[in-house]
Amino acid sequence: MADFLQDVQTELFLLRKRVSTWVVLAVWLVLAICFAYVFPYISYRSNGAEGGPAAGGGGTDLATLLPGQLVPTVIGGFAFYGGALALILGVLTFGSEFGWNTWKTLFTQRPGRMRIVFAKVAALGLGLLPFAIGVFVVGGVASLIIAGVEGASMSGPSPVSLAEAILAGWFTLAVWAAIGVMLAVITRGTSLAIGIGILYALVIEGTISVFGNSISWLKPIVEGFMRANAYSLVEPLGTSGNAENGGPGGFSGPFVDPLQAFVVLALYLVIFLGISVWLMRRRDIA
Repeated sequence: MADFLQDVQTELFLLRKRVSTWVVLAVWLVLAICFAYVFPYISYRSNGAEGGPAAGGGGTDLATLLPGQLVPTVIGGFAFYGGALALILGVLTFGSEFGWNTWKTLFTQRPGRMRIVFAKVAALGLGLLPFAIGVFVVGGVASLIIAGVEGASMSGPSPVSLAEAILAGWFTLAVWAAIGVMLAVITRGTSLAIGIGILYALVIEGTISVFGNSISWLKPIVEGFMRANAYSLVEPLGTSGNAENGGPGGFSGPFVDPLQAFVVLALYLVIFLGISVWLMRRRDIA
């Protein structure tokens, strides 16, 4: 056990030292703040302050940008662009080792092929924690600034709801990172894996989900998508503000039961990682 923990610590060190990890994290935080706060606040100042929802206009509701609505405002981005970026991180974590031809070195110089793979998976999971926590930190700062400028309430969400949101967000990112790991292992690289992953996440799931509520025979298919289940998992936390704003983090359904969503996402996680581990165990790395 001590050796495994040492391997996890080593993989965390490698993950922390890679510039790509920090680039993906920076992009995630910037996108989250822009789509959750900056653009909606600009919309509010342009339209909402004079003729927003309260006055019958079409601007953003200021209430969604205040600290009290931090959880529903931020959580919507995890299942969309957050998931896509987690997928990229998963691809880079495993796929880069193929590009650098370091898997063979790791497997020959360190004991236990599976121990190394599991250590890298564990390090990736721990590495996603700053992604889940950081976006709520910067979102909280942005909401406090807006509340201060507008002279509105600075009361934030309860610690329990915030903790639930962080865990749900981390779990969502972990599932998307797992499909990135699987694609990287299947393609033995990064470029093709990222291309396929983004195509699936943004084009296939994103496009088909738009018609899920209007075409009856598509609804069961959409309800099995990772995106629909991820939104359904956090729907009890409140995501209506994102749907009303119509931004990239918005989702209007179809929704499934939160417990069903958790089970489906957990199955996806097990399947994706199971395929990856099986291929790494059985296939020749050279």
